[in-house]
Order: sequence, then C-alpha cells, then structure tokens
Amino acid sequence: MSLLGAMNRVAQRVLLVDDDPLVRESLAETLRRRGFQVTEADNGQEALSLLQKEAFGAVVTDVRMPKLNGIELLRRIKSEYPLTEVIVMTAFGEIADAKECMRLGAWDYLEKPVKGPELVHKLQEALGLGPQRPAGLDEIVTGDPRMLRLLEMLDQIGQSSASVLLSGESGTGKEVFARAIHKRSPRAQGPFVAVNCAALPEELLESELFGHEKGAFTGAIATRKGKFELAHGGTLLLDEISEMPIPLQAKLLRAIQEREIDRVGGTRPIRVDVRIIATTNRDLTEMIRKGSFREDLYYRLCVIPLTLPPLRERRGDIPLLARHFLREFAAQNGKKITDFTDAAMEWLENHPWPGNVRQLRNTIERAVVFARGPRIELRDLRPEILDATLQETPEPEAETTERSVRVDVRVGMTAYEAERRLILQTLEECGGNKTRAAEILGITPRTIRNKLKEYGITETTARTKGKTKAASAAKESPRS
Repeated sequence: MSLLGAMNRVAQRVLLVDDDPLVRESLAETLRRRGFQVTEADNGQEALSLLQKEAFGAVVTDVRMPKLNGIELLRRIKSEYPLTEVIVMTAFGEIADAKECMRLGAWDYLEKPVKGPELVHKLQEALGLGPQRPAGLDEIVTGDPRMLRLLEMLDQIGQSSASVLLSGESGTGKEVFARAIHKRSPRAQGPFVAVNCAALPEELLESELFGHEKGAFTGAIATRKGKFELAHGGTLLLDEISEMPIPLQAKLLRAIQEREIDRVGGTRPIRVDVRIIATTNRDLTEMIRKGSFREDLYYRLCVIPLTLPPLRERRGDIPLLARHFLREFAAQNGKKITDFTDAAMEWLENHPWPGNVRQLRNTIERAVVFARGPRIELRDLRPEILDATLQETPEPEAETTERSVRVDVRVGMTAYEAERRLILQTLEECGGNKTRAAEILGITPRTIRNKLKEYGITETTARTKGKTKAASAAKESPRS
C-alpha cells in the first residue's frame, strides 16, 4: 500500500469516547454510514489503551467522564499523539471547559446534544477529507450517497456526446449539474449557452433558438444568430423544456436529428454542432400521455436521464450547504460571520425547503445581510415572520378561549386534498389571519400564500371567509 493510501486509511479511523452508551451508539452509527471506521470507548482510560494499539485520525470525546475526563485525555493525546485531531463534546453551560480544550489544542468543540451531520462536517474539516466526491466538482456541495453516485457518473457522461435530460424540482441544481457536465467534456473550451424555454412566447422563442434574417418580421432590423449557432462547438442547455409549445417541439426535433437549423425568414439550412442538455421540473411521460409533449422528442432528449433529489430527501447536506453559502456571502458582504447558533441550524435542518437549494441559498444570503453578530441567529433567518406580522392586521378576538380545528379527513382522500382542507379550515378558524394560521400549522405565512395561489383561492376570499367564521363564533359565544 502507498504512503498516501495508508494515511487515508488512518484518517478514516475515528475513536468515539463517551460514557453514555445511547449517545455513543447513535453517533457511531451516523459516522459509519458516512464511511468512517469507528471504535468506541466509554471512558478516557480505555481510550488511551486503544490509542496505544492503533492509530486514529481523530478522537471525538465527551468532557465529563469517569476514570479520566476529556480534558485530561486531550492533554495526553496532544502530548503522545500530536498528529491525532481531537473534537470535544461539551454540555450546555460548560463554555469554560470548551475554551480550555481549545487552548490545549482541540480542533473544535460541539455542544450537546451533538447532531450527526454537524459532527461529520467537523471531522471532514479536521481530517482534510471533505465530502467524498470526484475532484474538480467544488461547485456541487454534497455528502449525500445518492448525489455522490450521480457525481461519480459525470466523467463518463461528460465524455459522451449523448443528450442528457435532467429532471427534478425547481431549485435542485439542474443547471449547476449541466455546467459540470460541460466542464468535464471535450467541449469544455467551447461555449455553454442556456435558454429558458418558459420565459418567452412561441414566436420569440423560435427566433431565440434558431435566429432570424433581417426583415423576417416586424422589428427584425438586422440578421441575428440564435442560441444553436451561438452554442456551435459547445453545449446548449434547454431549461424547462416541458414549457416549449408543441409546434416548436417539432422544429427542435428536426434540428437535433439533422444537426442543422433554419433561421426565421431564412432560405437555406445552417449546420450546427451542439450537445443538448435539457431540464424539466415536470413529469414528461405524463405530458406525453396527455398529448402536451412529443414522444419522439422525449426519446431524443432522454438518452441519459438523471434525476436530482429534492433537498428534503438529502437533509444531511443542509449544514454543508448552509456553511458553504455562509462563507460565500460573508466574504461578499465583508462580514466576519463564522457559523450558526444551534437554534438557527436546527431550524435550517427541519425546514421543508420547497424551493430546495435555491431557496436555502437565498435564505442564507438574506441572513448574512441581517446578521448583527459573529453567528447567524434564528431571527436573522426568519425576517419574513416580522414582515408578515407588520403587514397583517390581526382581527380582534371575540373570545380568549381555545377552539379546536376539526378537519374532515377520510380514508381514500389524497394527501393533497387533506393538506388543502387542513390549511383552509385553519385559516377559517384564525379569522383569515395567515400569520396566526402559519404558527399553528408550523409553516410560514409565505407558504400559505403560495398554497392559496395553488388552490386558485384569492387572499381576499380566504380573509372574508375567515372573518365570517370569526363573527359567527363570536355571536354563538357572547361575552358574559
């Protein structure tokens, strides 16, 4: 085995020391799932015995333990095994112990209860491992096994000339993946050109894709190259391909098959050499069934299909992404912000993130702007609660007594309909006040606004219905 290989193997070995077996077993299982080789010890004395027999890349230790506490264990490790990094776990209120550990050479400390993803992140930093992924993909931050499998495929995909269809919810990073494929392809020195198929009406989208000749239509005062010509020798990203009108789909199919395009108003075909990557946040097979997407075009685009999971299915990546964006925006704004408070990180990890990575990125950027200290606090992440409170005019409550919300949910009802009834009936009980309803449901007022729009219900209608409900309740229970 090479020296580098031996060093990597040692780096993966972690000694976990804690006298609480439940805590120790839980964290050990998390670390093993992330590829670490974990050995457990229930006190400092046992840990020292294990260190004499085997080399470890890092030791993760509690402070308060019998026989030999964590501070003394750290002191011995730094004296006898100086290359072994130490991360200390401290209980709330033991900040003096934490500072002493940092003075003695600990890499970092974590307050209990320690969250598995946060410990993984600290270990990766301490051992110089980083998320285990192919080199050269620093723009994609992940440690999620499903995402890592996709990254492992990018070299092969990049070297191919086949069309790629990237599916996934909005904000999952489809364009980032498309650019990564381009960078790892023989076309990397060529142009990467993106066009949003949902942003333009059909007549303008055709000109945008294929270009037009001077005088082809009113306003065409000069000949203009389209995206296909601009991407010649490189990659063309067709973003949200599902929004392309059917007539234009036929022209796109011909361009892909024949490798030539016709400018609007043109008299001769123009040869083009482009690789196509398309993205969609909709189910194209369902659209084919309904007749709103061409089946032959789908198979032309879907030579290599990739599906990106939503952020709620890769929650272990939330701390990694949050800290990545924090470093980026703190540098941009000239702020010395180093981390998140526990409450802020807990909220980030538990938030549903319907807008996925894009929403998380925007949230962190906004938090950096609002932050007033060295760490991001919960109030920095959620100014929309304050905004909504200022914008809403709370209705006077006729009664201070609590009222339960009875929701008519039956077996056989879809989850969509159950969610719809829960939100609407909670709004009614709250007199149409979205802030109050959001607090009850554990979501944000903005989510309620988006849901009302999805249900085709105006905010005015919801507010009026809620006021009527509140007024009726007040009449039924007059003040004594």
